Amino acid sequence: MDFDYTDKVKDLQGRVTAFMQDYVIPSEEPISTWFAENRDEWGAAPMMDDLKAEAKKQGLWNLFLPEDSRGAGLTNLEYAPLAEITGWSPTIGPEALNCSAPDTGNMEILSRYGSPEQQEQWLKPLLAGEIRSCFSMTEPEVASSDANNIALRIEDDGDSWVLNGRKWWSSSALRRETKVALVMGVTDPDAEVGKRHSLVCVPIDAPGLTIARTTTVFGFDDRHEGGHGVLDYVDVRLPKSALLGPRGGGFAVAQSRLGPGRIHHCMRLIGMAERAVAMMTERAKTRVTWGEPVADQGIFQTWLADARIQINAARLVVLNAAFKMDTIGNKEARHEIAAAKIMVPQVARDVIDRAIQTFGGGGISSDFPLAYLYVTARYLQIADGPDEVHRRSLARAELKRVPLLKVM
Repeated sequence: MDFDYTDKVKDLQGRVTAFMQDYVIPSEEPISTWFAENRDEWGAAPMMDDLKAEAKKQGLWNLFLPEDSRGAGLTNLEYAPLAEITGWSPTIGPEALNCSAPDTGNMEILSRYGSPEQQEQWLKPLLAGEIRSCFSMTEPEVASSDANNIALRIEDDGDSWVLNGRKWWSSSALRRETKVALVMGVTDPDAEVGKRHSLVCVPIDAPGLTIARTTTVFGFDDRHEGGHGVLDYVDVRLPKSALLGPRGGGFAVAQSRLGPGRIHHCMRLIGMAERAVAMMTERAKTRVTWGEPVADQGIFQTWLADARIQINAARLVVLNAAFKMDTIGNKEARHEIAAAKIMVPQVARDVIDRAIQTFGGGGISSDFPLAYLYVTARYLQIADGPDEVHRRSLARAELKRVPLLKVM
């Protein structure tokens, strides 16, 4: 078993690390200041265009697309350590390389299921980083952890589809660059379970589509990401060509984006946890309590050792899931993905929590990025399926497993 990365990946690791160090990290403070001074702005800060241009110039663009001539042609296993590096600055790094959610998943399903017209209208500018998109699936009135509950209606009306319903947690919906929402709803209410829902492409300026507001995440409005929109669809009329993938195939199409999306989040979370370790280590070396540096105190050294063990273990779980996705397919690797989705946000949350404790009052303030990193990790224990759903799936698979030895 070879745990080493290929020369190709090592080269990209070096280049992505240099890009993050030289361009992204120095941009964090001015971008934060820009948003503080432009409270009504829901688009990218102006310097983001410069970062994207530099990433394109350096060939660090669309790295997430596996085996696709329009991207870097990387496997999931090759992409994992690169996504991890971008996770050191999760609000800037991924977008600078055109590797940020929800666009990555939307590009994948448009690439796989989109018609030539949809690919020309939506995929092409997304790949170029010229527009943004959102994925409009979760609803406030139902428990969306069971996607069968999704109730927005997509009614067949002759030459048109007509949409009625409300969505929320449509991330990036408020960004001025967002031009399209991929919307899941019921097209065939009397069909068997799993074949009732479909996906459609909805222009964000379609008549009848209103962005009511954004939700906040523990008080963060996520303006840099375009918020998490609450969207009302009232008699939104679309041409039949707006259907994305087969009618009644919404679950299958959505799952083809959710699996990679989950593992991409986990890859970036490893980087977030690594940044927390770097920050708490540096902080502990410079803070003195009761006559000795915090770094020399036993409790801190316990935290630090535990953090290293947890991160290394979580990384291996992610790499195993990525390897299985590459070798047996996303659907067949669903249990490995679920295991990563359960473990990694919890590990990141715990590591970041100890970093916050190391910083004391500064850790819970917005003077440092730890509070936002913590909120992101906690949020991802719910987003893309709560932990309980993934544990249920894993437990059911385990109950069917035939043990190696008979012990009873």
